[in-house]
Amino acid sequence: MTTFTTLLEAQWAGYAERHQDRGNLILHILAVPLFWWGALDSLAALLFQGLVAAFDGVLLMVVSVFLQGLGHDREAVPPEPWAGVWVFVQRLVAEQFVNFPRYVISGAWWRIVGGGASSRAYGGG
Repeated sequence: MTTFTTLLEAQWAGYAERHQDRGNLILHILAVPLFWWGALDSLAALLFQGLVAAFDGVLLMVVSVFLQGLGHDREAVPPEPWAGVWVFVQRLVAEQFVNFPRYVISGAWWRIVGGGASSRAYGGG
């Protein structure tokens, strides 16, 4: 069984090559905080209001993942295929809460989006 730390390291090792498209990164910078908002909203609702109240937070997370999926479709190197639902959940948590913020803080995000790096055309090479 893979530990979360091992998953983080493996995801980070290929992160830069899978996050090179300017459009994908702009979608991520908008969608990742949306995911955070949804996660916090769902958690607070579950703790204080009940299961039904958590629906709007879950919806925000689903929209966020959908938008990020559209962004990943733009990339020359696609994400690794999922090896099941649990692996998907682990990888999603790793990207949303650790590796994408780390990518932004490292400056790599800005070098591509604002630093003049060229962006691939959608679907092109």
